[in-house]
Amino acid sequence: MSKQQDSKGKGKTSGKGNANSKTKSFTKGNAPFNKKPQSAKKASQPSKSSNSDEIRLNKYVANSGMCSRREADENIAIGLVSVNGKVINEMGYKVKRTDEVRFDGQRIAPEPPVYVLLNKPKGFATTTAEGKGRTVMDLVANATNSNIKPIGRLGRNSLGLLLFTNDDKIMQKFTNSKNGVARLFQVELDKNLKFEDLKKIQEGFKVEGKLVSVEEISYIQGESKNQVGIKIKNTGNTILRTIFDDLNYDIVKIDCVGIGHLTKKDIPRGHWKHLTELEVNTLKMM
Repeated sequence: MSKQQDSKGKGKTSGKGNANSKTKSFTKGNAPFNKKPQSAKKASQPSKSSNSDEIRLNKYVANSGMCSRREADENIAIGLVSVNGKVINEMGYKVKRTDEVRFDGQRIAPEPPVYVLLNKPKGFATTTAEGKGRTVMDLVANATNSNIKPIGRLGRNSLGLLLFTNDDKIMQKFTNSKNGVARLFQVELDKNLKFEDLKKIQEGFKVEGKLVSVEEISYIQGESKNQVGIKIKNTGNTILRTIFDDLNYDIVKIDCVGIGHLTKKDIPRGHWKHLTELEVNTLKMM
């Protein structure tokens, strides 16, 4: 009887030890060394090493604020959650922070929304892809641990403001060219812009059968006529080259100086800042 009790006691002690070991880090030099590991310990150890960058899908959904973890399991089971475009029903499925997770069609993130405004210098590509040389992601690498992405793009040799966020609703607001957020550019041309060409751009004209229009355009006060201010709602700056190429002007410099109410004030070239609560709220109301 005493032996049975003793063996049961050992079993309980072993179970607690395994439970506690899960809280320890077994990376690089911290792994326990056992000459003769017991079979019970072997069975309790996971067959695959865990990836700290991965998170269970139900926790991902719950952390996004959409519902509780229990409700997340139910929603996953009925097919309301997709990962990278594929509906996932598997309980315990793990995702990475870089995966695109959608709940009932809406993109979600397991982290609070983050808004970072960069004053981009020349020589950096606007992309999240690797192998593209220096990118804007290198410039904001220390801004946050959240999975932020740039809204729209600036060419590698273009300058100025670029907004990064993990807020899908703000992303959608910017990509809506009709009701989106306007961006103000200062454009330097290789020669003076004729007044009749400025009026043509202002009124809108067709290029290859497509109407090209801008919100506003004007000469920059105190500067020569080869420098103009132009406001557009498009997320890229390709439309600027389309406009001036069609009118036989070469663009020397493009500088985004304003995004909605946001300006470059107090942001040196190559630096970034987090938006204030007031700036974020104003952006959402635009």
